[in-house]
Amino acid sequence: MASLSRDDVAHVAHLARLGLTEAELGRLEGELNHILDQYGRLTELDTDAIAPTAQTIELENILRDDVVAPSLSQAAALANAAAARDGFIVVSAVLDRGD
Repeated sequence: MASLSRDDVAHVAHLARLGLTEAELGRLEGELNHILDQYGRLTELDTDAIAPTAQTIELENILRDDVVAPSLSQAAALANAAAARDGFIVVSAVLDRGD
């Protein structure tokens, strides 16, 4: 299986807008080539007798049933807020509107 050069790793890092140091590029080059080697080893396996599968594990619903239950009152919820006004929780703006 082909391996990745440092230039290949630097090019992909550039495309992903990752600012990697030389040490990080070297480490990532080794890690990615190790992953590619492992996939190369998988190609050596005889899988002719294995049926194709779309799911490797049994699927089961792990979610609980949706049960109606009492919730906090407005007053109790607002009591936990750092700031409240007119029955609403007041928070700082998280997006600059650019106005």
